[in-house]
Amino acid sequence: MNIRNVLMIVSLGISIAIGLAIGHGSSAGSASTSTVARPLIGFSMDTLKEQRWQGDRDLFVKKCGDLGADVKVESANSDDNQQIKDVQSLLTAGVKVLVIVPHDGLAMARAVDMAHQANVPVIAYDRLVRNCDLDMYVAFDAVRIGEVDAKYLVDHLPTPGKGKIDIIYGAQTDNNAKLMKQGFDNVLNPYIKSGDIQVVHADWAEDWKPENAKKIINASITNGDKFDGILASNDGTAGGAIQALSEAGLAGKVVVTGQDAELAACQRIVAGTQTSTIYKPLNLEATGAAEAAVDISKGKPVVAKDITPNGKVNVPSTLYAVTVVDKSNLNDTVVKDGFRSYDDVYQGIPDSKRPPKP
Repeated sequence: MNIRNVLMIVSLGISIAIGLAIGHGSSAGSASTSTVARPLIGFSMDTLKEQRWQGDRDLFVKKCGDLGADVKVESANSDDNQQIKDVQSLLTAGVKVLVIVPHDGLAMARAVDMAHQANVPVIAYDRLVRNCDLDMYVAFDAVRIGEVDAKYLVDHLPTPGKGKIDIIYGAQTDNNAKLMKQGFDNVLNPYIKSGDIQVVHADWAEDWKPENAKKIINASITNGDKFDGILASNDGTAGGAIQALSEAGLAGKVVVTGQDAELAACQRIVAGTQTSTIYKPLNLEATGAAEAAVDISKGKPVVAKDITPNGKVNVPSTLYAVTVVDKSNLNDTVVKDGFRSYDDVYQGIPDSKRPPKP
């Protein structure tokens, strides 16, 4: 049985309904369906080192469990070869659907092919798998994230719309980092062309590691660069940048953006060393992916309202919106939603200087 047995475009391509069926065999001697086993979902993750990904895992596993499915999780520790082995292990375990957070969006095309050979549909989670017949993509809009991140930086420079900046891109192996750069460029290029914004230093942080981000900013400082802001692609790289700034006595004197609303980043925002972060309600992404995976495992159709080209096909997608957060709205967004606790975010801040609990 083909993995994708229905692909129907509705309302001029605005909505896409996917029917993904799992082959269970059609012989007369097949087991009775009177007792339906809980489907097993495979979750192949790039890494669990960052707080953010631990949250995704926990939310995804819980939602699948609530919907009547079990989840087997593997983490590759940012190793492409290990992730391929993890996928093979999940397929051998008999997963009905594979959900994958790729370390390298190109390298994991092989994992999609492996899954399809086993008649297992694949959902890419948060990061796109490229150049393959991917079945579905569930993520936040990475281009839009780059745009709102860059727009915030431009608007909050000491002289709004003018200044010198450093840029820390994410990992070159991560398609999201490239999409974020596209968003950065969409906003920054007109300012750069006019001469109002000057990029004095920019580089990619391998594997999104804070220590690599620190090296990038250390190099800029050592070179004698003067800059008003740092456009950092996530909170981990922002943290590395702020370490470099602290050593140079510049922490709190330079605008620094981020992404993910990690607890440490929220605390830095309160302390004034990080200026902003991008709040992505992970419950939306994890819940959406879990619902899709469980429905697909049970042979139910799934509706996706977006499409994302991956170099080979237009992938049915669900893309969620994000919110830029700084000290002015941190309490009314990240804390109010329960994404981070009030006491954790304002740890060490005297009660007289804390905002009211939302």
